[in-house]
Amino acid sequence: MNKFKIQELREAFEKEATEVEGVECWSARELQKLLGYKEWRKFEGTIKKAEEACKNSAESVTAHFVGVDKTSQMPRGGERIIKDYLLSRYACYLVAQNGDPRKEEIAFAQSYFALQTRKHELLEERIKITERITALKELEESKGTLQNAIFQRGIDEQGFREIAEAGDSELFNMSNAELREKMNIPEGREVEDFLPKITLAAKNFSNLITEANINQKDLQSQDEITEEHQQANRSIRNTLNENNIRPEDLPPEEDIRESRKKLKD
Repeated sequence: MNKFKIQELREAFEKEATEVEGVECWSARELQKLLGYKEWRKFEGTIKKAEEACKNSAESVTAHFVGVDKTSQMPRGGERIIKDYLLSRYACYLVAQNGDPRKEEIAFAQSYFALQTRKHELLEERIKITERITALKELEESKGTLQNAIFQRGIDEQGFREIAEAGDSELFNMSNAELREKMNIPEGREVEDFLPKITLAAKNFSNLITEANINQKDLQSQDEITEEHQQANRSIRNTLNENNIRPEDLPPEEDIRESRKKLKD
């Protein structure tokens, strides 16, 4: 396939892409033409094979292959209803993988959608990393403001650490040492550097609640603030449990240092 044909196919595939509710997709009827199939019956057979491959990969078939009806003009006027599918990028990739390998359009589509799918995966990974880094930054900020509020009550650094650990024990239902062992946190590293976004957000929210109540209730002693922080974390843990989430059972994420390096690549 010469470079002019490749460019022509690339432009055709990108032109036929549409967006439905924020999701990029292709009409199967249009994809049929792009892949060099003359008969819908044969092409639909390829779609069925692709659906089976999707099912075998533990992906939701209905999320990637959406059946729709569309109107088609009749030769002598009038319209008829014909079957169509809205196909996700992944669905198109599976259709190409199950297509007739003798067609040069199929060979192109296999590489095109494989590349597009990988680009999308990398983008999603970068978004996920960015959101987790943002959640960690917000936690560090709330930790700083809570620490300042506690210091203003005459409580020292050691007292602040004891309050923080008491709160974490309520959130994770185990001691800091037990949590570090369970998550296999390296020596000298902070637990937060390995927590998923939702747990970082939970800890951040508990800090904000505690700080607000220290000021609102004018709490002064370490015992009062400790109880307040424990109550905040108990409340958040109950909310998570109601949604079948137990913070201590969530697997650790990639070291945040490594994640930051990926954003620089």
